[in-house]
Amino acid sequence: MGASEPVVERENGDVEREEEEKENPKEDVEVKDVEDVEKGEVGFQEPVVQIQNNPPRQVRMSRLQRLSTTNPLRLIINGATRVATPSPSQPRPPPPHSQPRSTPTPQPSLTNLNSRAYTNKISLFLFLLHTVVAVGLVCFLLFKGIQGLLEAGATERKEKRVLEYFLPQVEAASLLSITLAFSWQKAVREWPKFMVHFILWSSFVMSLSAGILLICFQKPPTDGVGVLFIAFAICNGLYGCWVTRRIKFCSKVLIKSLEPVSKFPDLNQPTYWMLGIGFLWMSLWILAVIGALNFYFPPLIIILLVLSLAWTAEVMRNVANLTVSRVIALYYLRGMQSSTQFCFQRAVSINLGSACLGSLFVPAIEALRIVARGLNLLEGEDEFMFSCAHCCLRVMESIFRYGNGWAYVQIAAYGKGFVQASQDTWELFQKREIVTIVDSDMTSSICFLTGVCSGSICVIVVAAWTARVHQNFTATISLLAFFIGYLMTRIAMALPHACVSCYYVCYAENPDNRLFSDKTISERLESIKAGRDVVVPTPRVPRQFAR
Repeated sequence: MGASEPVVERENGDVEREEEEKENPKEDVEVKDVEDVEKGEVGFQEPVVQIQNNPPRQVRMSRLQRLSTTNPLRLIINGATRVATPSPSQPRPPPPHSQPRSTPTPQPSLTNLNSRAYTNKISLFLFLLHTVVAVGLVCFLLFKGIQGLLEAGATERKEKRVLEYFLPQVEAASLLSITLAFSWQKAVREWPKFMVHFILWSSFVMSLSAGILLICFQKPPTDGVGVLFIAFAICNGLYGCWVTRRIKFCSKVLIKSLEPVSKFPDLNQPTYWMLGIGFLWMSLWILAVIGALNFYFPPLIIILLVLSLAWTAEVMRNVANLTVSRVIALYYLRGMQSSTQFCFQRAVSINLGSACLGSLFVPAIEALRIVARGLNLLEGEDEFMFSCAHCCLRVMESIFRYGNGWAYVQIAAYGKGFVQASQDTWELFQKREIVTIVDSDMTSSICFLTGVCSGSICVIVVAAWTARVHQNFTATISLLAFFIGYLMTRIAMALPHACVSCYYVCYAENPDNRLFSDKTISERLESIKAGRDVVVPTPRVPRQFAR
């Protein structure tokens, strides 16, 4: 009896039970948690202990619906009503109508982790419509390709030449890219500290080698593509020198964020499924590109196919990202051993709209971040140029607040829309004063450079092969091989990227969690505030205006 609070019961017991249900939203949360348990999400940090209702002999159970005139005080424990017997020395309580009704203490409600509402339905509808159109177009172009092979004449000769000297190299690039994708992810998980350095400089070496190789063919198309690779390699090298001071902390965060992966043996399965589906779709897509040569406006059709493939591959990557994010986020936030299969089902259904919307805007936003870094490095006295830079950076700041890659963690955990999740996540970062740390994170750059490295390797292999059999196709096949290698590797790198995102976002939500007892972020923040460490965040205002 001492563990319960006395509650004055109204005459109508049904009304009281309805008010108790309204005043105790925790029961609804427990019901939702039960749904997670049924799906395989089992909490292991906070077990629920049920108290057996064994009343002592001095307490008798009452099932009356009206208050007793001699004993209006009742104790309710675990849904059972107990009536306390008043002692003779205790004064008689006043009548029920004159006794004030006690107000129960409101209990904080937990955020719903099992939202069943579909997010960003408009973007989901657009993606599904795009998918139907893309499948129809690919099937039609396959038909046109077969039709061109059956017809005699120039079209038949051209398509046979393409099938002989174009298709084998591109298919080989697809096989090589999926092999590299598996290898990169496995290596990052096994040796994260070494791979940060290796990826940073191997992407420089491979892109430079691909550019030099293409220039050696001494053809105008290959020379143009080769110059692009060399220019990118120079920028990559400068970036590697610029971020040298941040590599140690990036490696430390990557190692720490990958620790929970070992607790979920099947966590990588959604990534494998996405890579398999992506490989099959790219194989059909390549055949559709060949069929486009036998249709009106081949360049326009091929550009549309490239854009469609880019969006589809990005959505596949974000589906894997959402799956991993939900599993790892619930581990950090609730200590739950989630079912990867159930999280994957949510990612391809309830949260697919957010993945589609983010796939459209996040790459553009990341590109704006790169532009912002470049603008901050400009020096000069041209007021007009710096005014334009200031305006662009203000626009980028607004966009980044309403759409960023960190939002996928809250989308996966709480079922929020993309824009709302972006805003809430950025507010959390500002509240914990870790915007500087998050803004200078290298994980997205490392994943990007991994894709560049795979694409460059595919270019080297395919360009050398094509130059031996049909040199006129070298530039086209090189660009296509780089595109395929980059996309497949980015899908595979969704797992480490999602783990790092969960580490930052979950720390911002609950920095006192025992899983963050290593003080990696807090020590880094204290070091920055004390001036012992310096970071170079994404600039919000050009230097001249910040003075």
